[in-house]
Amino acid sequence: MNIILLGPPGAGKGTQAKRMMERYGIPQISTGDMLRAAVAAGTQLGLEAKKYMDAGQLVPDEVVVGLVKERIQQEDCKKGFMLDGFPRNVSQAETLDKMLSELGQQIDHVVCIEVPDEELVKRLTGRRTCRQCGAGFHVVFDPPKKEGVCDKCGGELYQRDDDNVETVTSRLKVYKDQTEPLINYYEKQGKLRRIDGLGAIDEIFQRIVSVLG
Repeated sequence: MNIILLGPPGAGKGTQAKRMMERYGIPQISTGDMLRAAVAAGTQLGLEAKKYMDAGQLVPDEVVVGLVKERIQQEDCKKGFMLDGFPRNVSQAETLDKMLSELGQQIDHVVCIEVPDEELVKRLTGRRTCRQCGAGFHVVFDPPKKEGVCDKCGGELYQRDDDNVETVTSRLKVYKDQTEPLINYYEKQGKLRRIDGLGAIDEIFQRIVSVLG
């Protein structure tokens, strides 16, 4: 089973991806991790990607798709794979479809976890991180025993720059601009599975399982 996982920042993709990996025995393929691994290993595509990364440019679609192609032909992808963070736009989706078709494969399901913007803002702006040990808390969902103080080491809790309202709102806008057309693209192919991302983690996971069968 080949899956693409979509959802805005704060939708809980990471949490659900872990459960899906355990349930279906397929690896989660994050393009960021894959790029870093290829650069570290010094592969031909890794060196190609590094040139763009060092110049502060986006790695071209064909290089990223080439890396995905190498990755999904590895042994642990025999039962399938789950792509997270790729494709980001329709052009990448078309390149991916073409590459999979050459391998005699296709994407089976596109799981899109949907959460209203106001809830996402609440989730993302409520995160707090310990300056000393890096432990994470949330003012609503997982508050520390004492406000502003880490339960684990007593360090000071702070809000990261990318968790403030302005940055979060801008990240959600970028997601919408890039991903809305992608949602339509997969909906037309009949592969989109919309998942309500509100509720308990277990409930959301059961919704995913019920659409994947």
